[in-house]
Amino acid sequence: MDDFAPARTRRTFEVIGDQIREQVRGGTLKPGDKLPPERTLAEQFGTSRNAVREALRALEHAGLINLQKGAHGGAFITDGDPEAVAQSIEDLLHLGGVELTDITDARLLIETAIVEAVVARATEADLNRLEENIDAVEERTRDGNMDAKTDLNIGFHVLLGECTGNPVLILLMRILMDLLRQVHRPISAEDTAEVVASRRRFLARLRQRDSAGAADEMSQHLAHLHKLFAAG
Repeated sequence: MDDFAPARTRRTFEVIGDQIREQVRGGTLKPGDKLPPERTLAEQFGTSRNAVREALRALEHAGLINLQKGAHGGAFITDGDPEAVAQSIEDLLHLGGVELTDITDARLLIETAIVEAVVARATEADLNRLEENIDAVEERTRDGNMDAKTDLNIGFHVLLGECTGNPVLILLMRILMDLLRQVHRPISAEDTAEVVASRRRFLARLRQRDSAGAADEMSQHLAHLHKLFAAG
């Protein structure tokens, strides 16, 4: 059979990128570490500076490094950029590969697990932070600051992830919330009042350490938000 394409060697910049990734995975390179200058990297890899530059751009696009300009600039290992992952998913969203329903389904699955972890692990200080967020949403609704209200509404779910103390769940929530910003639309004061009431009921369940009740309230809350966003 002759259906296969000719085998080709991998592009140089991909090999460079993979070696840097391996050092990050192995712990040799850590968040905040600065990579050597392009000239030094080119000498170490035995390749051109153009190939190094292309590799660094690809790693920046993937959210692994941050390229900074200036006298104290360079390529720095990041502590994880959920926006880079969210951007890839957003591209699929615009291409029709991911729909709002998919986001809501993912949130239901992930946030249900998060609720159970929060009930088991959240401190009183954690729960107070959630309550402060709810209070702030009401204040921003009264003064008409829609952008701040949107940030707070999305931030509530990020705070919820942080209450688990689990870095993977925190990262997943940050990614989902960054993605949600792409489809989020401002909601009316009337709808906000209903959202706030739901969150206060949800918080009460958390304080009672009622995981089933909290999960049920969250499910209803997300279903309501889905209808609001879909209607927009």
